Amino acid sequence: MARVELIDPRSSEDPEIREICDWVTEMEGDVPNHFLIEMNFPEFFKAKLGATKVLWQMGELSLPEIQHVGIAVSKANSCSYCTAAFCTIMNYGMETDEDYTKSFLENGVEVILDDRLKTIVNFALRVNKEMHDITDGEIAGLREVGLTDRGIVQLVNLVSDFASYNRLNLALQTDYDYRDMWRQVGFDWTLKEGDKEGDNTRGVRP
Repeated sequence: MARVELIDPRSSEDPEIREICDWVTEMEGDVPNHFLIEMNFPEFFKAKLGATKVLWQMGELSLPEIQHVGIAVSKANSCSYCTAAFCTIMNYGMETDEDYTKSFLENGVEVILDDRLKTIVNFALRVNKEMHDITDGEIAGLREVGLTDRGIVQLVNLVSDFASYNRLNLALQTDYDYRDMWRQVGFDWTLKEGDKEGDNTRGVRP
């Protein structure tokens, strides 16, 4: 159970907040619980989600590349909530094949055939856990697959952005409201005695 109050942003009359809610509904099918947690600080909610939109829409990385990074980093940080969110965006919002999304979630970079995408995801994982050990060669590798300084800065900021969402949802125990399939595949989640599997269908196309 979440450790702070849940405040539905859809009841807000602030046009910026309503626009953010419309954006995430298009990507995920509904407004997720972590938005309800972040509405305890609405001024930062607008600034943070606004910055996230800039990172997603105005840099050199494509949306599919960004979602791969989000899944990989969130899984590495053991955040089943954020991992499921990015899987939902990739599968539902971007209409990526579900079997591929599940395979990437389960197996990581091993399933990536594209050199550019593999280089980006591997670098993101290094920044997430081993930022002190990044080499000049790794930066050169990003340039070899087409990133300029702008894209490199975008990628590092994406990792930081995703990790901040991981910390928020883990520390405040955001109630999971995605398909159970994602945490089953990515985290070997199973029902405990006395629990029942959730029937949430957000992120499922009719």
